Amino acid sequence: MNHAKRAVVLLSGGLDSATCLAIARDMGFETYALSVAYGQRHAAELTASARVAQALGAKEHRLARVNLGQFGGSALTDPGIAVPENEDNGGIPVTYVPARNTVMLSIAMAWAEVLGAQDIFVGVNAVDYSGYPDCRPEFIQAFETMANLATKAGVEGARLHIHAPLIELSKADIIRRGVALGVDYGITVTCYQADDDGRACGRCEACRLRAAGFEAAGIPDPTPYQLRTD
Repeated sequence: MNHAKRAVVLLSGGLDSATCLAIARDMGFETYALSVAYGQRHAAELTASARVAQALGAKEHRLARVNLGQFGGSALTDPGIAVPENEDNGGIPVTYVPARNTVMLSIAMAWAEVLGAQDIFVGVNAVDYSGYPDCRPEFIQAFETMANLATKAGVEGARLHIHAPLIELSKADIIRRGVALGVDYGITVTCYQADDDGRACGRCEACRLRAAGFEAAGIPDPTPYQLRTD
């Protein structure tokens, strides 16, 4: 009997990772969704990740925990640092979380080796993004090289492949691809400061990139937004 190849898909619960999960499924992989509670303040995305995993037919969904928040240094993990709104000061923003993608890919690498999976999918993007250094093609290539040096599977010839299918797509193209694959973006959470019900603020950079993507794609934005009082 032929069995589908397994793949671990990093799933934050946001727009990009949901699209990435749909792409992996469309490629014929049996998907194992991995979400990471890294100490993020916007924990509503973890609730969304469970919805997305179920909706897109993940074989299994795991939640790993590692507290990067204990180090601070990012507006996404440190309550003392405000999330920027409606501004673009250039450079790498304070929403960058030190080592986040390195840590999450390392956890995915560990689970993949246990599963006998040779493929990991991650929804990083280097076009419509915030300039994070760990979203660049160079980082993905370097991590794949490291992974094949660091694992028993890699050393024994079962090479690990890191897939970043969104890395060169615009946000509009990502949305179009997801819609074609049946992604319900209304159940995803992208906002850096979503409320407990997953409603977006509409002002942070993640919200602005998402909204601009729907507008450019010519697709109605299904995002639930918080009521504004200002």
